[in-house]
Amino acid sequence: MDFIFIDDLRVDAHVGIYPREQAAAQTLEISLTFGVPDEAAQNDDITRTIDYAMVIGRIRAELAAHRFNLLETLGEFVIELMLKEFSAPWVKISIAKLGVMKGVRRVGVQIERSR
Repeated sequence: MDFIFIDDLRVDAHVGIYPREQAAAQTLEISLTFGVPDEAAQNDDITRTIDYAMVIGRIRAELAAHRFNLLETLGEFVIELMLKEFSAPWVKISIAKLGVMKGVRRVGVQIERSR
């Protein structure tokens, strides 16, 4: 299996349980790795793989339209999108909130799922 990765995608999203987090969208940093068919490289054909530009567009659109309490729920949402809509056989996601606590650069989750 081949993999595509998207590192440090910055996206604004409504996520969190604390009042300060619920008041406005906050910037998240998302890194995503997903499996793609080997045949894409063999045939040099974009239609036989997952277009990362389409993935980024869908993630941005979906996170703008939804609100989540937990990063874990947001992560599962993105993974389901990848598994179902993009037919990825395997997905790993890391999501981090930036600067949400004094003295802490990032707080986040990492989730891995397969079909």
